[in-house]
Formats: sequence, C-alpha cells, structure tokens
Amino acid sequence: MSGHSKWSNIKRKKEKTDSARAKIFTKIGRELSVAVKEGGGADPSVNSRLKDCIAKAKASNVPNDNIERIIKKAAGDGDNERYESIRYEGYGPDGVAVIVDTLTDNRNRTAGDLRHYFDKCGGNLGTPGCVSFMFSQEGIIVIENNDLNEDKVMEDALESGASDFTSDDDVFEIITEPENFSLVRENLENKSYEFLSAEIEMVPSTYTSITDEETASKMQKLLDLLDDNDDVQNVFHNWKEADD
Repeated sequence: MSGHSKWSNIKRKKEKTDSARAKIFTKIGRELSVAVKEGGGADPSVNSRLKDCIAKAKASNVPNDNIERIIKKAAGDGDNERYESIRYEGYGPDGVAVIVDTLTDNRNRTAGDLRHYFDKCGGNLGTPGCVSFMFSQEGIIVIENNDLNEDKVMEDALESGASDFTSDDDVFEIITEPENFSLVRENLENKSYEFLSAEIEMVPSTYTSITDEETASKMQKLLDLLDDNDDVQNVFHNWKEADD
C-alpha cells in the first residue's frame, strides 16, 4: 500500500507475518466479492474487473481455492454482504498527501476510524479533491528480477502495450495507461511472467521528503494503522523516505 510500487514497499509486503497475510486475504476477498456483484458476474472471461482482481489476488499469493470459494459465495443468492466504495483524502504529518480507498459496510465506522488515525498521527482528513490533483492514475505491474534479461522484458512489455518501463537491481516496473492495464497484464501473463504486484495505482507527481525522525515515525504509524484496518483497501501517498 503505497504511492509508488518501489521494491522496498513490495519487500515489506512479502515479509509480512501470517496474521498480516490473513488481513491481506480479507481485503482482497472483499474486492473479489464486489467485483462479482458489481462487475458483471462470476465469469472472469466476461467480467474484466473480476479478472484484474483475480490477478491481484494471485500476485498477493492468495490460494486458488480461496479465490474460487469467495467468487462462488459472492455469486450465490444467500450472500447478503454489501460493501460501499469510498475514497478519503487528507494530509499526514508534515503535509504529506494521502489517498485512502475503502470498501466498507459501515461508512460511519470507517470515517470515524480514519479521522482518529489522522488526528493521532499529526495529520487531518480533508475534503474530496484536496490532494488527488497531485496524483495521476497509472497501471503498475512489478516483476521480480530473477536473472531475467532486461532488454527482453522491456521488449515484451512495450510490445504488450506498456507506456513506460523502469528497472533497478531488484525489480522491473511496467507502467501502463489505466485503460490498457488489463490488456498489458494479460499479454504478459500469456508470456509466462509472474508479478509481485499488478494493479492500478494513484502515482504522485511530486514527493514530500520527511527528514525529521519523529515526524517520519508518525507517518509510518499512520500507514500501519491504515494497513491494519480491514475496511482500507489501498493507500497512496507522496511521502519519500529520506534514505530512498
């Protein structure tokens, strides 16, 4: 959950405990359920939203049995769970811009929780649109560099319809236009690539660097509180850690 799919953030996800992984499965389970109910049914071949969500689930190592069970439950007449998608915007400590996407069955509870988190960590919730103008929507696909040929990966990515490609020692990051994300992801899957992460993100146009250790600690605390809340699906921010 970050403003940009840098390896340090992906690595932290991979190192989470079993308890934290269970929370990730819960969050993605909600997304799968909503994708079935609002995206057009339980068949991913005709429900592109569900297909993208399944890809995200697999990138997060959700077992296939779990995915199939959630989809089957969401498609059944007896499933009365209803989640509402709400986006919140605000400022973390030192004015860091933060966007929080939620899926909740109780908007009052979620709003109260988020307001408490921001206040506790030296920030505040804002009004819709207060920080989103500092972000652009992009498809981000991250592939771990396991001795892959960079030129070949870049060629395959661009041929698949990607708009940009970057790399470092650990990962390749493939950027797409939002409307091309599903096609690029599917083309790369057909070329047998596996993903560390694959989703549409809000990427900041500028970054805020926090050099004060106490302020940085408050910002990390805010992100941890948001990450632990089952209603929170994604968090995007423009905080650049001082040691990046």
